[in-house]
Amino acid sequence: MTFTLIDWIKYTFWGVFGFMIIDFVIAFSKSFWQGSFKTSFLPYLKDILFYVYPLYFLLSIVNLDPTEWTLITLFFIGGLSLIIKYVLDIIGRFKPKAEDESGS
Repeated sequence: MTFTLIDWIKYTFWGVFGFMIIDFVIAFSKSFWQGSFKTSFLPYLKDILFYVYPLYFLLSIVNLDPTEWTLITLFFIGGLSLIIKYVLDIIGRFKPKAEDESGS
């Protein structure tokens, strides 16, 4: 394990995809044991298109950045926010669903 900038970028992508896979496996296993396969790949493909691809795009235009660190900083902020999003989604999958709050 090395600590160069390229390695940290690689570790960030591993973290994002790793938590995405963990979230999918938990959702799939819960739906499997409940007897309903409601989990599909489409939300995860949408997340790749809307969240992961912009991170990749930021990396592809780093050469245009005159400061040489602004886009890299935005990449790491975006990667960390995606990891936090998936951690919160995973935690939310283990919380029981709230009953009807109207009292009926």
